[in-house]
Amino acid sequence: MIRDDIKAALIAAMKERDQPTTAAIRLIQAAIKNRDIELRTATVQPDDDLLITEVLSKMIKQRRESIEMFEKGGRQELADAEKGEVAVIERFLPAQMSEAEAAAAIDAIATELGAASVKDMGRVMAAVKDRHAGKMDMSRASALVKARLG
Repeated sequence: MIRDDIKAALIAAMKERDQPTTAAIRLIQAAIKNRDIELRTATVQPDDDLLITEVLSKMIKQRRESIEMFEKGGRQELADAEKGEVAVIERFLPAQMSEAEAAAAIDAIATELGAASVKDMGRVMAAVKDRHAGKMDMSRASALVKARLG
C-alpha cells in the first residue's frame, strides 16, 4: 500500500536527517489525513491507494502551478523548493502510462462503448477514470479523448 510506503519513507528520511524530504512527506501525510477526515461521513469509501493517488496528483498539480508563478516572479529559490517537493511526491505515485499506451487504452474504451462523437466524451472519460485512475493524467487523457472523438 502507498500509505505504508509513505510512513516508511518518513522514518528513513528522519533517520537520515533529510529535512526537505521529511517536510515534504509530512505535507503528504497532512493532505491524506485531511482527505480521510472529509470522507468520514461518505457512504462509499474509495479504494485507499486510489484515494492517495488522487491526493498526490492534486498536490503535484498545485506545486507545478506554484513553480510557474514563482519563475514568472523571478523567485527561483522558491521554485526550486517546490520542484524538490514534486520529486518527493512523485516517488509515491504509480508508474504513469506512456502516451502510446494511454492512446491505445482510450481507443479501446471508445470502441467498446461505441463512442463516435464529442457528445460521448463524458461516458468515455468516466470509463477511463474508472479503469486507469492513477496511471494516467486525466487532463492529458481528456485531450486524447477529444482528439479521438473530434
